[in-house]
Amino acid sequence: MNDRTANPLGEYLRARREVLRPADVGLRETARRRVPGLRREEVATLADISVDYYLGLEQGRDRRPSVEILRALAEALRLDESATTHLFALAHSVPRSGGRAHRHRVSPVLARLIDSWPATPAFVQTHTFLVLAANPLAQALSPAHTPGNNLLRTVFLDPDDFPVEPDPRPDFVACLRGLAGADVDDPDLAALVAELSMRSESFRRLWARHDVRGRTNGRATIAHPRVGPLTLDLERFLVPSAPGRQLVVYSAEPDSPSHEALRLLAEAAD
Repeated sequence: MNDRTANPLGEYLRARREVLRPADVGLRETARRRVPGLRREEVATLADISVDYYLGLEQGRDRRPSVEILRALAEALRLDESATTHLFALAHSVPRSGGRAHRHRVSPVLARLIDSWPATPAFVQTHTFLVLAANPLAQALSPAHTPGNNLLRTVFLDPDDFPVEPDPRPDFVACLRGLAGADVDDPDLAALVAELSMRSESFRRLWARHDVRGRTNGRATIAHPRVGPLTLDLERFLVPSAPGRQLVVYSAEPDSPSHEALRLLAEAAD
């Protein structure tokens, strides 16, 4: 295990420091800056802690800072609510429970629930965007929703199989960070990150930013080869009975062209 993997808190602090500009935190920017983003001493000053202590956090000498220090760092680094939650999770690591096989099962009740929605595309995915179950309309909407397929792998390696606007990749990677939390050594996550880092330059760039997003809804336009573009609203729901899984549901505005297109797809999927 290398130092970067062994010190996720320090890696996160360093990444967030490097994407901030001095102007973002009210500092004057000079032409002599030799490092991207903020200097360590600037973050330490903003958080009202010593430079040596902050350096120890980035280098992994101290991995359990107090709540007060974490709050000060979150404010200094201008972290939003999702990113702050992620910071706290990294500082107080709680490994993900359950074995691999258990995480890759969907309860019969949940599977029956989504199958009972013939007019609503719905599927269940893991914290690494592996589709575990999908109702017929979700699969008719896109083959990317086929159980066993990984949506993150699709959008980076086979984007033509899931033509969506706006570009979902930044949101997906930020959500992946948020869902993974402190469990950076999870084998499913490690395997996916290793593969995509090797095969996709855009994934490497987005993963290195350490963006964390807890957004659970959005709107996207999916280009469908049979019924044309569908503009759909998306909601993600955590499944309390199965930590790490999400229920994802699409819907269209009533009486809209997309609503009619979904109806046509539902008829064909019966």
